[in-house]
Amino acid sequence: MVHAPSLQHRLPGEAARFQTSLSSGTGKILAETEAQCRARGVRLTPIRRRVLEVLLGAAKPLGAYDLADALVSQGRKMAPITVYRALDFLIEQGLAHRLASRNAYIASTGGHATPAFLICEACGEATEIACPDVAETVRRVLTAQGYQPLSRALEITGRCPHCQDVH
Repeated sequence: MVHAPSLQHRLPGEAARFQTSLSSGTGKILAETEAQCRARGVRLTPIRRRVLEVLLGAAKPLGAYDLADALVSQGRKMAPITVYRALDFLIEQGLAHRLASRNAYIASTGGHATPAFLICEACGEATEIACPDVAETVRRVLTAQGYQPLSRALEITGRCPHCQDVH
């Protein structure tokens, strides 16, 4: 399993926490992301970088308004439309994913063709899992059906091991 760099377990109802300083791992991810963007001929603007930084530092997936609030707390007021534009870019570049069941966003932890997420209904944690067999099976089914998906993220909801122990 691959976990986002800063996922932490919390009890239900506990407020979301944001990292205000970059961990060395997050700093490295951002540097690599900037290099990838340059190589692709696209720009990781300061706004896009800040949105990605907040996603990387979030304890759970965040909605666009949560992101806007987090960015205000860091001294920069940002209109929701600006956040949505940054999210669209990050998703296009494979740097973030939208979790439709939560209407929330999470930083990507890898370049999986078909990412799968295990989403805990108790604490809200979302874990991206890397499973090439799942990705290949989905690809084969889509090809056989002649179906062209708009997105390929699989979302599985339930309870994480921590919340199974608590509840």
